[in-house]
Amino acid sequence: MNTYTIKLKPIFQFDEDKFYQLCRQNPDLKLESNHQGAIIIMSPTGGETGNHNADLTGQFWLWNRQNKLGKVFDSSTCFRLPNGANRSPDVSWVKQARWDELTPAIREKFPPIAPDFVLELMSPSDNLKETQEKMQEYRENGVKLGWLINPPQGQVEVYRPGREKEVLDNPGSLSGEDILPGFVLDLEVIFS
Repeated sequence: MNTYTIKLKPIFQFDEDKFYQLCRQNPDLKLESNHQGAIIIMSPTGGETGNHNADLTGQFWLWNRQNKLGKVFDSSTCFRLPNGANRSPDVSWVKQARWDELTPAIREKFPPIAPDFVLELMSPSDNLKETQEKMQEYRENGVKLGWLINPPQGQVEVYRPGREKEVLDNPGSLSGEDILPGFVLDLEVIFS
C-alpha cells in the first residue's frame, strides 16, 4: 500500500469548494491536500492498524461522552487548516466552544478549524518523515497537543506549541494534560 502525491501547481489550483467536490465525486479515495495545493491519495489501512485506530477513537469517545467538553472525530473527518491544507488526523478533538462558533452549514463540509488535539497512528504504508512533517504542520496551525504513535518503533512523539517534540519509549499511557482534562490514553493494546 502506498501514498501518492499529485502536484498540480501551476497548472491547476483547488479552492476549498473544488477540493470538497473532488472528495465527494471520489468517495472511495481518502484524499488530503497540503498547504502547497498538492493532492495526497492515502491508501486504506490494514486490519491491525484499523483495529488499533478503532480502539484509540473509542477511548476518546468514551471520555468525551462522560465529560461533554467537545467533539471527537475519526479518521474520515477532513479539516481545512489555516494554511490551506486539508488534513484528516486519525483521531482529533475540538473544544465545544470553538465548534459552536461554526455554523451548521460550515460543519457539514470540511471545517475550517485546526483541532485542539490530533493523533496520528503510524501504519505500514506511512512514511515517518512525512508524518512528522504533518505533525509539525498541525502544531504550526494551532493544534495545542499532538501525538504521533509509532507501534513498530515502540515510540510516541508528543507535539506542543512553542516546544521541541518529546519522544517517549513504550509508554503504557498518555495524559491529555490540560488540553484533554482527566483523559488518559491506555496504550497497552497498541504496544503489546
